[in-house]
Amino acid sequence: MDPGLRRGERKGGVTRLGGRAYALALLVIILDQLSKFWVLEVFRLPERGSVELLPILSLSMVWNRGVSFGLFQADDAGRWILAAFSLGVAVMLALWARKADRPVLATALGLVIGGAIGNLIDRVRLGAVADFIDVSGLGFFPWVFNVADSAISVGVILLILDSLLPQARDSRRP
Repeated sequence: MDPGLRRGERKGGVTRLGGRAYALALLVIILDQLSKFWVLEVFRLPERGSVELLPILSLSMVWNRGVSFGLFQADDAGRWILAAFSLGVAVMLALWARKADRPVLATALGLVIGGAIGNLIDRVRLGAVADFIDVSGLGFFPWVFNVADSAISVGVILLILDSLLPQARDSRRP
């Protein structure tokens, strides 16, 4: 092993866990885009409106032109600002992931990167994010979301969890 490399780091400066974060991000992007292709092109949800699958789960087509959960709806110029912001976040997190040395951190970063890029693809390609998973039947969650949104949400929760774990606190000490 090259003595100049940190534990778990490969040549090129990416840790093994960083590589796993990138692989997870790619998996999230693929699953997100495949699900959106199916909903839009195969199932043709926009033509059907809302389809109840279970009492608590429906497929409901919503075009999100804002940020998370439809907040701060954007016009056409805002679409590009949100796209640029998503790209910036994904790049910053990808740089962070290069040095990931904890499994929870790597998983969290991979999920958020993949979700951000999945929704970025929608903004650029479709002009808005395609949301379709509707669990409003639960009675307390009124928003419609997609695979990318789910990955981002779980990733953020894992980032918070990682920051609370003892090994995360230990790695921040001088």
